Amino acid sequence: MTVVRHSGRADLEPVVLAAAMPGAQVHTDEWKGYLSMEQLGHPHHTVKHRPPHPEWARDDDGDGVREVHCNTIEGIWTGLRNFLRTFRGVSKWYLSQYVAMFEWIHNLKHVTTDFLRLLLNERPSTNNST
Repeated sequence: MTVVRHSGRADLEPVVLAAAMPGAQVHTDEWKGYLSMEQLGHPHHTVKHRPPHPEWARDDDGDGVREVHCNTIEGIWTGLRNFLRTFRGVSKWYLSQYVAMFEWIHNLKHVTTDFLRLLLNERPSTNNST
């Protein structure tokens, strides 16, 4: 996750290019800042949230799986917003640090005793207990 000053195309493109592997598919909503994804070498699939026929997921290849969606990232952003809400306001100067902490927590799949010791600044054990 990256904090940028503005959410326009000029700020978005370098982030996508740095994060996405060459040729990676990009699934987004219809926001105009994403229009250059094809030009950047990323196949771009879009879900249209706006009326008259809003959609949140789409099955483009007809296999019964709605693979075109942006629900995963929208869920992560909701998680970040809820995480930040507990602080009752965050200074923009420290926002990237809060975002980094949330990303770390989000990616952490298992809390081990060694992890807890690291947080408490204690010496890790020699075995790999969980």
